[in-house]
Amino acid sequence: MASAVAQDQSGAPPRAPVPPAAEKPARRTGISDRRLPYLLIAPAGLLMLGFIAYPMLSVFYYSLQNYNPTKPWRNGFAGLDNFRRIFTDDPLFWDSLAFSAKWVAAEVSLQLAFGLILALLVNQTFVGRAVARALVFSPWAVSGVLTTTIWLLLYNPSTGVGRYLADAGIGTYGSSVLSDTGTVFWAAVLAELWRGVPFFAILILADLQSIPGDLYEAASVDGANRFQQFFHITLPHLRDAIILSTLLRAVWEFNNVDLLLTLTKGGPAGVTTTLPLYVAVTGFEAHDFGYATALTTVAFGILLFCSILYLRLSKFGGDRK
Repeated sequence: MASAVAQDQSGAPPRAPVPPAAEKPARRTGISDRRLPYLLIAPAGLLMLGFIAYPMLSVFYYSLQNYNPTKPWRNGFAGLDNFRRIFTDDPLFWDSLAFSAKWVAAEVSLQLAFGLILALLVNQTFVGRAVARALVFSPWAVSGVLTTTIWLLLYNPSTGVGRYLADAGIGTYGSSVLSDTGTVFWAAVLAELWRGVPFFAILILADLQSIPGDLYEAASVDGANRFQQFFHITLPHLRDAIILSTLLRAVWEFNNVDLLLTLTKGGPAGVTTTLPLYVAVTGFEAHDFGYATALTTVAFGILLFCSILYLRLSKFGGDRK
């Protein structure tokens, strides 16, 4: 009876049980599991060292040197003399730093305000929204030098907007806003504003589209108007995007050289000279590369300190309560 039960449906006799195969020990390799990830990212790490770390170290090295190719007899180790000259004997450094702070504050605040407004507008549903978005974002694709060319034509006293304003009785013929110390700052701000607003609009619009619509529907049911929805739903969700975009844009505007160099060349009378523009003039026109790299090191320290302080004070990525 037992043998009959043991047989399968085909009537074949039962097979003897096969003992489980003994597990073979894992083959040891020369690379441990902990070292393998580091070996895989080693090529990228070496490239970063070559293209990022080496130039930074070179800047720190030359900031301690007197290096001027046109005056080789003065070249040599300077120690901290370049930095002493910056903080004690160079009024242009403080003037350019003050203008850089003024430039960054004006540009970032205005670009954020107008970028937020544009993002809210193109986030609405209306006919031709795709075309409107393309027009809003198009200035971001224009290079700094081409932007300068456009605004130089607009500011031209003979063929630009100034001529038509003079025809309307506003201003005088032949006057240029770029040659007047009282108007050149806002003229440059307007040109950079045209190019920088789309940056904020793009980032804020992308974050706006991630806000659930149920929140607005629930708020409407509870009786919240549009302003209450904006301050209690929209702004809290845009918090991290605004913090990140303002930080990135502040760094870029601080380092802005192309537009001011080609639009005003730092003038008139040096009133539109930012610190990076002062570095460029010192290095490439005066050929004082040792002092220019010292200025660059100071600018790097200022940006690093302000960025860390801003992220700490804004609590980027932290609790939104």
